Amino acid sequence: MLTRFPPIEPYAQGMLDVGDGQHLYWETCGNPDGKPAVVLHGGPGSGCTPGHRRNFDPARYRIVLFDQRGAGRSTPHASAADTDLSVNTTHHLVADIERLRAHLGIDRWLVNGASWGVSLGLLYAQRHPERVSEMVLASITLTRPADIHWLYHEVGRYFPEQWSRFRTGVPIAERDGDLVAAYHHLVNEQPDPVVGADAARAWCAWEDAAVSIEEGWSPNPRYDDPSFRMAFSRLVTHYFFHHAWLDNNQLLADAGRLAGIPGVLVHGRFDLGSPVDAAWQLARAWPRAELHVVGTGHAGGNEMTSRIVEATNRFARSS
Repeated sequence: MLTRFPPIEPYAQGMLDVGDGQHLYWETCGNPDGKPAVVLHGGPGSGCTPGHRRNFDPARYRIVLFDQRGAGRSTPHASAADTDLSVNTTHHLVADIERLRAHLGIDRWLVNGASWGVSLGLLYAQRHPERVSEMVLASITLTRPADIHWLYHEVGRYFPEQWSRFRTGVPIAERDGDLVAAYHHLVNEQPDPVVGADAARAWCAWEDAAVSIEEGWSPNPRYDDPSFRMAFSRLVTHYFFHHAWLDNNQLLADAGRLAGIPGVLVHGRFDLGSPVDAAWQLARAWPRAELHVVGTGHAGGNEMTSRIVEATNRFARSS
């Protein structure tokens, strides 16, 4: 079974001005003359991590990572209450990817994403198919209204105690309604920082609970950081409250635009947060996609990692 490549450090990094007062942190790793690949992190708002670098052979790839607007080392950070999220939408992020590609002088690149990064990557490739050589996508997420409702309501049937705590984190009058909307108000629209901080903590506790039955799970240490919790909860609720500014089923309906792009989809059979039927539907709608269903959950594991590395090794041989 294939494993990730050893840890590496960037050979170049910087901050890219993408307009609207936003500056994106970016880095490049591996071989400066290698095959370009861009990594789209999940969340929205989780930021890129050193582990994202390790799914690619550094001798054969020029690996590009960046923190999406408001996340990680990009500025302004979404943890600040006065950070304007009106200029932080899926469409802004797609434009940012193109700006970064042009800034780095890259003509075409492999797009790699997981979870929310899948939705973002699909929209980017559907808008700019001529810029995408291949796609390697894991933990397929389509960010449809039904998918969002499933994760923050229906998955509670598997974790009744944890979901009860999540539900009671909002005012009594809103507990039988849309919990995403309720939390969006608590972390983005009300002025009391203590209330917002409590809501961010409760949101992240639910995110952790939803993957807690997966093999090798341990609490996410990033949720211990109040700044990370606030930025993450603000961005996730902002995006999901607005259904990611996508029409219902848009990414599936437009999958035909990917016809010229080879793709590998890797999805866990035991992914409670994003059931495998979404990956199956995407594979049926995308002419050149191959689907690998593995015995993991949403957060992945050795079998998922092996399939991802196998795909990047294979695509490294193509131009």
